[in-house]
Amino acid sequence: MSQHVVTLLLGSNLGNPEENIEAALRHIREEIGEIKKVSEIMKTAPVEFVTSNFFCNIAVLIKTQFSPVKLLKSVKNIEKKMGRNKDTFSTKEYLDRIIDIDVVTYGNVKFWSSRLEIPHKKHLSQRDFSKRLLSQLSE
Repeated sequence: MSQHVVTLLLGSNLGNPEENIEAALRHIREEIGEIKKVSEIMKTAPVEFVTSNFFCNIAVLIKTQFSPVKLLKSVKNIEKKMGRNKDTFSTKEYLDRIIDIDVVTYGNVKFWSSRLEIPHKKHLSQRDFSKRLLSQLSE
């Protein structure tokens, strides 16, 4: 099976965000694929909603055999295992979260469905913290 190079962005602002990120990285290694590169962990203010909880964010470059749809199912399963019961798709609003894992790029593939858009335009062009973290993966 072919390997696909994928970038993910992870964020957490509940409990111990840094430990949540580390736990999510372990799940990604065990359930999705090899982690090739990791950005720094960046603390950021919330974007697009109001909360007093700051985020820890990280970008990762992975290799996986999964299709975009299977990858999305896998990251949603990791989020659920870690205690995230509602995502933005179902609530239609941003909320505090134990973990959030976004698929940002999937090689050169462009993909769109009601639940997944690749590339993730907000992270690539609208969010400064995302652009900074993602740039570290290409250094």
